Amino acid sequence: MKEKKRSLWNVIESVEGDKVIWIIVLFLILFSIVCIFSSTSRLAMMGDATSRLDILKGQLFIVAAGLALILICYNIKNLNFFRTASRYGFVISLVLLVFLDLHLKLGPIKSIQFNGAWRAISVFGFQLHVFEVVKVAMVMYLAWAIDAYHKKELKLKVSDLWKRIIYIYAPFLLVTVLVLPGSNSSAVFIGGVLFVTILLGEINWKEMLLLLMTGIVALGACVGIYFATSNTAHPMFKRIGTGLARFDNTDWEAIYSDPASTREMKQEAVDHLSQSYSALIAVKEGGLFGKGPGQSTQRIVVPDYSEDYMFSFIVEEYGVFIGLFVVFLYVTLLARASIVVRCCGKETFAKLAVTGLSILISGQAMLHILVNCDIGVMTGQTLPMVSHGNSAFICFSIAFGIMLAMSRIASRRIDQETRKAESLMTPTGGSVSADTAQDDNDDDIIDEEDGDSYDNEL
Repeated sequence: MKEKKRSLWNVIESVEGDKVIWIIVLFLILFSIVCIFSSTSRLAMMGDATSRLDILKGQLFIVAAGLALILICYNIKNLNFFRTASRYGFVISLVLLVFLDLHLKLGPIKSIQFNGAWRAISVFGFQLHVFEVVKVAMVMYLAWAIDAYHKKELKLKVSDLWKRIIYIYAPFLLVTVLVLPGSNSSAVFIGGVLFVTILLGEINWKEMLLLLMTGIVALGACVGIYFATSNTAHPMFKRIGTGLARFDNTDWEAIYSDPASTREMKQEAVDHLSQSYSALIAVKEGGLFGKGPGQSTQRIVVPDYSEDYMFSFIVEEYGVFIGLFVVFLYVTLLARASIVVRCCGKETFAKLAVTGLSILISGQAMLHILVNCDIGVMTGQTLPMVSHGNSAFICFSIAFGIMLAMSRIASRRIDQETRKAESLMTPTGGSVSADTAQDDNDDDIIDEEDGDSYDNEL
């Protein structure tokens, strides 16, 4: 028989897992390459980069690393691997946060500051943004902890209530509080995502209300500590002061327009208004079709355009239609994640992992977009897989790789169930023999050593 000619469509058809999620992540990566190349002139003055070509080379390197991680995760066919790795997510997060909050230095590994806040660790020159790691690691940890609790796999010999406190509630509260010294918005956002993940894990709703109240009390205690130590030489939770300042009701427009305002007062007003106003100007000037690639003007005004205001840049250069398309990609990710979750059957770990990661990515994207449209206070949350940031890109690549792996495993499960259903009848309408049915059952025996059986995958 003549071998079937291999074409592009054959290659696409051979890709397993959710193809829509593949399309989403590839589109976001393409946006990242194009936008980082021309989004801001400030990047050209950072580090060893001296031109936009250098910036493009650096971004292509990170994209290649991200794609490699996606493919590595995607090709892991055994769900037990993800479950085993996820159980260390809390330990990893705790070690990184403690190291960061204590401003430790250990040889080539040291905590570093950004804009007066401790948010990253330098590891042999590579800047690891701790909060980006914590987001993904803690979602995966809680997926494991809740699944292990429901399956009675937690070894600690205490009551079920204490198991929930030790393995689920305490890690949630501790991580949220440890993130707070570095970023108020990250603490609230990470805490919110983790809370929703726990809530979807079918934990007692009365305990969830108590957990929410405990979180609010803990936040209030941190605010109280900030005010109590604000006038000392070493104030604690300084970022709380920055966060509270963003809720200031001062009418900076009136101050700038008032002829009686001094030059210093006008400059302070400009400092408060420049970023949000420039983002709105970018959205308005972009119009329906945008100014065109490389034609943005607001990138010169806003220093963090490639990070905190990437959506505004996309609209300014490519127009409202492309901006809406980006929103559509993130919304579609949530929709496709819900389909993958339905295909996961009774596997709680896979369902919570896919749900938590999709909420994390889409939720952060929506928060970024709202800030760019001047809805709500400045949060500093980047646009996932698009904004500049090596650590964020790598961590979100791992998140997408895990979701694609889960969708691949779930699709195999569906195919297996379909084959079982079809094997009940022969093509001529007759029943299969008992021996054939027994052979089919033998093929589905779980092989725990190599994970080849689909039943062992999910």
